[in-house]
Amino acid sequence: MLHAFDSPITERPLSRPDWMALLARAPLEVLEAGMGPFDQAPPRWLRAPETGLMMVQGRAGGTGERFNLGEVTVTRCALRLPGASLRTPVGVAYVMGRSHRHAQLAAMADALLQDPSQQATLDLQLLQPVREHLAHQQVQRQQRVQSTKVEFFTVARESGNAEDDEEGA
Repeated sequence: MLHAFDSPITERPLSRPDWMALLARAPLEVLEAGMGPFDQAPPRWLRAPETGLMMVQGRAGGTGERFNLGEVTVTRCALRLPGASLRTPVGVAYVMGRSHRHAQLAAMADALLQDPSQQATLDLQLLQPVREHLAHQQVQRQQRVQSTKVEFFTVARESGNAEDDEEGA
């Protein structure tokens, strides 16, 4: 499931693609605050955090043909929680940027969220603040865009009035 950067945050039941998208977009400060009680012992790394490049594709007009837009820096990792057996879930994270700590916290949250008994607590302590932060960012972005909006109808009408005034004189 692909998530657009500006996609609206909805209040749906938790699904792994949704929480992974939230964790990847979450600011590090919010992740650290929400994961504080859960971030005790070092994890067992299946793939330690590593940074590389990933090709990003775009669509002309948002719906047209795909084209390669460019490369972005991505950090990824995979882990098991400390003291976990081989049957416990694997936490995975891919985050834009070079923050190994962000990838580690997102992977730990992914592993914890796969346990149904922990989902409600983590949703309240971690995912809800992330949703609120992202919604606040989206409102700020929309306000900045709205402040630069040009009313072309008004501009056309004003330029038309100037011509009418010259003809009447």
